[in-house]
Amino acid sequence: MSITVVIGSQWGDEGKGKIIDVLSLMADFVVRFHGGNNAGHTVVNQYGKFPLHLIPCGIFAKKVKVCITNGVVLDLEVLVAEIELLKKAGFTLEGRLFISPRCHMILPYHKILDKLYEEAKGKAKTGTTGRGIGHVYADKVSYNGIRLFDLLNTAQFGEKLTIQLNIKNKIIQALGGEPIDKKEVEETFLEYFQKLEPYIKEPYPLLLQAIKENRSILFEGAHGVFLDNDWGTYPFVTASTVLSGGINASSGIPAKEIKEVVGVVKAYTTRVGTGSFPTELFDDDGEALRKEGNEFGTTTGRARRCGWFDAELVRFAVQINGFTKLALTKLDVLDTFSEIKLCTGYELNNKRVNYYDGDAVFLEKIKPVYKTMKGWKRSTRGITDFEKLPLQAKQYIKEVEKQVGAPVAYISTGPAREELIVR
Repeated sequence: MSITVVIGSQWGDEGKGKIIDVLSLMADFVVRFHGGNNAGHTVVNQYGKFPLHLIPCGIFAKKVKVCITNGVVLDLEVLVAEIELLKKAGFTLEGRLFISPRCHMILPYHKILDKLYEEAKGKAKTGTTGRGIGHVYADKVSYNGIRLFDLLNTAQFGEKLTIQLNIKNKIIQALGGEPIDKKEVEETFLEYFQKLEPYIKEPYPLLLQAIKENRSILFEGAHGVFLDNDWGTYPFVTASTVLSGGINASSGIPAKEIKEVVGVVKAYTTRVGTGSFPTELFDDDGEALRKEGNEFGTTTGRARRCGWFDAELVRFAVQINGFTKLALTKLDVLDTFSEIKLCTGYELNNKRVNYYDGDAVFLEKIKPVYKTMKGWKRSTRGITDFEKLPLQAKQYIKEVEKQVGAPVAYISTGPAREELIVR
């Protein structure tokens, strides 16, 4: 039996989709266990290019069953659209896609409130994706959530929706928005339910049986470690638990069953939206990283902020998640640089400090300590043999391993599935 968890090691956008796509070829189950459609994985394979936000990337391995467990919050419109996209591309989902009825649903008022709250905050806005994620999780923990379970009973759904609209419409109107019509929401969601009903089945017993039968299960992380609600750069984070141990509460599978934890890390650092970013670049190097890496969000389309590799962050990610190996992505983006910097740690008032010593405000004050390395100035695009990499590229990878304390087992040299070095 093998349970592998794949987690992003920075602020997301590390290239998890590609690594999951590759590893899923050896899996029996691929499981999405947290987050919502505020996360996006772009998969490029022989079938085409697919931006997915809810359906696990393992869907492209045709023998694999994919599960969306209770820790995920669902935008039913997005989910239905993804199912239709995959069906059109020739993929069979019946008997392969299992969605927990315990998943909470994103209702129209969650999205409206998300935007109204951001507007009300003004310059202090968090920089959310506007998809209602934080608000649906807030409803979940304050006992105001509506789950897929509720759509199984039309009367029950209507009653719960009435209660929530009585509350939410008052807040929406107080913030200058238009109230939501109950009938329209009911009709829309019952239509979605009819399309989703064949896939709604609790995955827990399937995964439990898979463990007993020594099957291979791959857990697909949706965000980066530093967007975790507790350990990330709060409040510029997501609403869910991102860490590897989150599979217990978010899927029912005991954390002790995990055998491998793969941290996906970009060869440099990016971030979308606001929040602390110690190694961010505002010069030509930052613009070159953005251009060469095509750094624009899968979900939002927003330009990503870019900076040098931050070993202090990744070192912490290795420690808290128990990474057994790393997947280093976008190495080829660094091909044009004559010099490459790597942040080895932080200083504050001339004293060495750690990421976990402070909060987001603290991170705005620290000074990154850099090690400058010589670039390789030649293409690594598509290389699949570690020994064929330029000497300086191999030295850079070895320095990353030394600084963060985990071996680099996979090196991505391009977006396609086959553009990968396996060590």
